[in-house]
Amino acid sequence: MAVNGSSVKTVNNVLAVYAGYSGKAEVRAKSSSGAIFHLLAEFTLSQSGVVYGVAMSEGCRSAEFIRVCEISRLPELFGSKYLQAKTGNVFKSVKADLEDNIVVLFSGTGCQINGLKGYLGKEYHNLFTVDVICHGVPSPALWQKYVEYVERRNGAKLVNVNFRCKDRSWSDFGMKEIDDTYKARYVSKNKDPYMQMFLRNYSLRPSCYHCAAKSVKLSDLTIGDFWGINDVAPDMNDDKGVSLIIVRTDQGRELFEKIKHNIKYKEVLYEDAVKHNTPEYASVHKPEMRDTFYMDMNTVSFEELKRKYIDSRQIPFLKRLKNMIRGFIKRVLRNLGGVNIMAG
Repeated sequence: MAVNGSSVKTVNNVLAVYAGYSGKAEVRAKSSSGAIFHLLAEFTLSQSGVVYGVAMSEGCRSAEFIRVCEISRLPELFGSKYLQAKTGNVFKSVKADLEDNIVVLFSGTGCQINGLKGYLGKEYHNLFTVDVICHGVPSPALWQKYVEYVERRNGAKLVNVNFRCKDRSWSDFGMKEIDDTYKARYVSKNKDPYMQMFLRNYSLRPSCYHCAAKSVKLSDLTIGDFWGINDVAPDMNDDKGVSLIIVRTDQGRELFEKIKHNIKYKEVLYEDAVKHNTPEYASVHKPEMRDTFYMDMNTVSFEELKRKYIDSRQIPFLKRLKNMIRGFIKRVLRNLGGVNIMAG
């Protein structure tokens, strides 16, 4: 099949593809896209199962996998975390639960799902895996620098962060940070320096530029933002978040069937669904200055990284814009001068 004129290999088995979102508005508002993961996790817990996913640590210094067996703790797993998560002994814990015949829902990036499957070495009927479409994984060392930068700037400790705050809109999300004085700050993704380093691909791990999980996915379901929804199913978009749902296995189909009564959904074609979501099937481009960025990251402050790789990158554009405006003004003044001479 082809997407945007380029050859795209359908990754693994793709049994069905949907645009969808949860009917629970309050949960959807707190989720990165359509809150499909919440429904999957809630159902798993209702079957006396357990859910593994990524949560921020206390003080927001890192991200780590946790085991959740109570609905009250599910909000810890809500939303995207744009940094590499610590796995710890999570694979060992998952295997122990599976061997005890406990139903397990495991959520992570494609490479983490593949890593778990490789560790287990066999299939389990009581394991359900969900990968999230991954742009790439930023360095936890950069995140540490960013937290220190934010705390110096604000004069307060960071206690909560939402990488994908949708308070303004789903399509124009931003970073929302809450400090220990209970003051909340929102910064658009287009202005937050950490998000810009991530979105410009400077801060990703080396393997992310040649991600093996793009061509081999072992998950049962894939979920992510349905970017480009207006081109495929505009009637589904209210700018509150729509998920792209890819069913890859019979296990995944079984799980989707259990929750679909709580979803507004529409089946779509795979090639239409991924036109604006290339990280589903392709690795991101490695910037020329990526290696230099990592060397600097280990030696200079976050403020200096920001000046060199974010602020300075905007200067050429601003200069061009300034020159365009100056040229336009000169042309207008010349024309006005010509009119005055003719009129005199």
